[in-house]
Amino acid sequence: MNTINDYIELIRAPWGKMFYDLLFKQLSVPHTPSIKILDFGSGLGVTSDHFAAWHNVTAVEPNEEMILNSRRENLYTQLHGSVEKIAMFKDYTFDLVLCHNVLEYIEEKEPIFAELFRVIKPGGTLSIVKHNRAGKVFQAAVFENNPAKALSLLNPHTQGNSNFLGTQQLYSNSDLAGWAEKYGGTVRKVLGMRAFWVLGQDNAVKYADEWHQKMLTLERKAAEIDEYKQSAYYNHLLIVKED
Repeated sequence: MNTINDYIELIRAPWGKMFYDLLFKQLSVPHTPSIKILDFGSGLGVTSDHFAAWHNVTAVEPNEEMILNSRRENLYTQLHGSVEKIAMFKDYTFDLVLCHNVLEYIEEKEPIFAELFRVIKPGGTLSIVKHNRAGKVFQAAVFENNPAKALSLLNPHTQGNSNFLGTQQLYSNSDLAGWAEKYGGTVRKVLGMRAFWVLGQDNAVKYADEWHQKMLTLERKAAEIDEYKQSAYYNHLLIVKED
């Protein structure tokens, strides 16, 4: 994935659609009552647009190309920028804050976490999707047939891939748990994402609706089981701000 066009094609592919179908199931946000949502690092706006059909959504994205190509079927507020835009909001503004595959590209992660957590209402939730080192090892070894890369990723000091967004600087679930405790939150749930759906090398079968539905069901069940969440490519952490 070297250009934004590569990223757009990834989102359109069945394996890109699977990510969002699973994400929305895991978030399980009711249509009513309407809530205030912040999507930090909104990318192509898939998540913002989805929730904007029922909720008040503010999206923040630093990459202007992403914004120009973003999905806008529903009305939401799009801001161009990064963490400095979060400073515009008062404490306790949002019911739900989303930060999906973003912190990997930021060197100083804790200050961003603290600022995102500041604007969450007591009892609200921070949803973070992050790369999981073990899952990246599986993908390198199985899907990419690249044992040398997999061996390298076993080293906890090895960083992830580089692409047009930057270099992925991997971090752990325990980092997030520590920050949550420091700023008055609790990790309510850790879920797996993409335990299986990319590992199969026959992409042709992935275009069938039957495959998609069965794989989505499998991923939803495996997401709750420790053995599979520990080896999934992504982990999805739901962190609740204490009342």
